[in-house]
Amino acid sequence: MAGKDNIVLIGMPGAGKSTLGIVLAKIMSYDFIDADLVIQNQCDKTLQKIIDACGPEGFIEVENEVLRDLSASRSVIATGGSAVYSDEAMRHLASIGTVVYLKISYDQLVNRLSDLQERGVVLKGGIGMSLRELYDERLPLYERYADITVDVNDLTITAAARKVAAALALEKS
Repeated sequence: MAGKDNIVLIGMPGAGKSTLGIVLAKIMSYDFIDADLVIQNQCDKTLQKIIDACGPEGFIEVENEVLRDLSASRSVIATGGSAVYSDEAMRHLASIGTVVYLKISYDQLVNRLSDLQERGVVLKGGIGMSLRELYDERLPLYERYADITVDVNDLTITAAARKVAAALALEKS
C-alpha cells in the first residue's frame, strides 16, 4: 500500500474540490483523481443516473466501495460531497492521505449552486431536502474527518489552491 502521500479534498458540492484539485495538483506536481469520475467510469452511468437507479443510500454504498478500494500515490483526490457519509471510505482515505476540508459559507454556497438535482448531489433526506438542511447535516461530518480546514470563501480557485498548498506545507513542517 502506498504511503500517506495523497491529498484528499472534502467539502460541500460547489466548494471547488474538482476545480481547485486540478490547480493544486499542478502546483504540487501531483496526479489528480476525481472520485466522481472514477465512480461514473466503474458504473458506466452518470452520478445522477446512479442516484436515480439506486436511491441515495444505494449511491452511498457504491461510493463507499469505490473509495475504500482506491489506491493512489502523490495524488490530489477530489471526493464527492457525500463521501463523508461513508465512515469506511473516509478511514481508508485518511490512511492514504491528508484530508483537507474546503470550508465555504452557506451564503457562498447558495451563490455557486444553481440546481442540486442536476449536479448528482446525494440528498439523504430526499428530493425535498433543502440546501440549508444538507449544509447543516454535512458540516459536522466534514469537521470530523478533516486533518486541515481551509476557508475558501471569496477566493479565486488559484488563490484557494495556493492557500491549501501553504496549509499542507505548514502541516508537514
